[in-house]
Amino acid sequence: MNKFLLAALLALSSSSAFAADARTAEELRAREIFAKLISYKSSVGLGQVPAMAGYLADQFRAAGFAESDIHVLPLGETASLVVRYPGDGTGGKPILLLAHMDVVTAKPEDWKRDPFTLIEEDGYFFGRGTSDVKDGIATLTATFLRLKAEGFKPTRDLVIVFSGDEETEMATIQDLVKNHRNLIEAEYALNSDGGGGNLDEAGKPVIFGVQAAEKTYASFELTVRNAGGHSSLPRADNAIYELADALKRVQAYQFPVSWNEITLAAFSAAGKATAGPLGAAMTRFASDPTDASAIATLSAEPSEVGRIRTTCIPTLLRGGHADNALPQSATATVNCRIFPGVAVKTVLDTLQEVAGKNVEVVSIGAPTASDASPLRADVMAAVAKAVHARYPGTPIVPTQESGATDGLYLRAAGIPTYGVSGMLMKETDAFAHGLNERIPVQGFYNGLEHWHVLVSELAGPGARAAGKR
Repeated sequence: MNKFLLAALLALSSSSAFAADARTAEELRAREIFAKLISYKSSVGLGQVPAMAGYLADQFRAAGFAESDIHVLPLGETASLVVRYPGDGTGGKPILLLAHMDVVTAKPEDWKRDPFTLIEEDGYFFGRGTSDVKDGIATLTATFLRLKAEGFKPTRDLVIVFSGDEETEMATIQDLVKNHRNLIEAEYALNSDGGGGNLDEAGKPVIFGVQAAEKTYASFELTVRNAGGHSSLPRADNAIYELADALKRVQAYQFPVSWNEITLAAFSAAGKATAGPLGAAMTRFASDPTDASAIATLSAEPSEVGRIRTTCIPTLLRGGHADNALPQSATATVNCRIFPGVAVKTVLDTLQEVAGKNVEVVSIGAPTASDASPLRADVMAAVAKAVHARYPGTPIVPTQESGATDGLYLRAAGIPTYGVSGMLMKETDAFAHGLNERIPVQGFYNGLEHWHVLVSELAGPGARAAGKR
């Protein structure tokens, strides 16, 4: 028997959570949608995103959404999906709800279970995209369907935006911003692909972050050139040696320490929840971001250094053209994550100065920078209500992402964006982009209630009465 089929059957037979009487109708429908989404091999080069968008569009049609409010927008091999839930217009401009349909590539032969079959086992859902971010697609879709069935009338339009290539080119979100702005014009966006909470190893909530800023993703090529020659006649000006020397200078350089209200608030909260010297350093940095000792401790921690400065790291190398010839060129790709508010040109100029005059430094593509989104009291309060309904007393703090999501392009286009994923999980359960990706089963179902509360709070009658604009 196929190993993946056997694993699926064993998981099905052993999972008490799968019993129909253990879940509500809304939860069972969300699980069905989730399983279907996982089955789509929606990674780059396979062309399955449009089919997935078509499946989702059919769910909205069946629920009673007007054809004029459902837009599947093809772009090359991929597509985006925009679905509008019309409001009565009394609550202000629309709110966007974000996720992406694509996933990173998964090689089935490397996995213990079929990555394209949703498998429930030992309290987890396994499959490519369970964490990043088909759980967001499923919970947002299920939330719209539930609200529609309940007869909910929002005070403002709610607009689902599912992009199709966030993991690669991010061309679909750029296409929406540039060519379909009328469909996505909004006061702000809520992103299921950002934020979320941490549980300790005992399953107790530690902190919940609202992602209000992202670093700019930018890559640069550093190239050294010369005339080359015969390898039996070595010279000091070898292109590979010179490139290696330049990269060592880049390695030694540290960009200036940076901070904003979001990172200081995040470090203040995280410091209270983090034991040992690292937690103490977070607390000191939040109080005084010029504290040299705190900076040194945070800089030495891979998970924290990106939160206090721009970082640039070599990721690719190529050089030479023959075993018996001196290299005529050598090139390295240096990937940078740039602190909000720092211009891409500033980083390019810095790399040029550090690498040296004999090194050519050029930007790859056209990276887009975005500033931090201003903190909104209504969003923070609604998130707190949604989280505390399940995890009372959990600290709610703004956070800054060291990576990048589609929110980058919305912020750059003037639409503030907040990562508010409903998922809380242990750090040891984080396998996004990796083998055997998984999420807690209960975390998925909790996400349904999270989004229902969040949307109802921000776009329901109570929001209008409270004047939450």
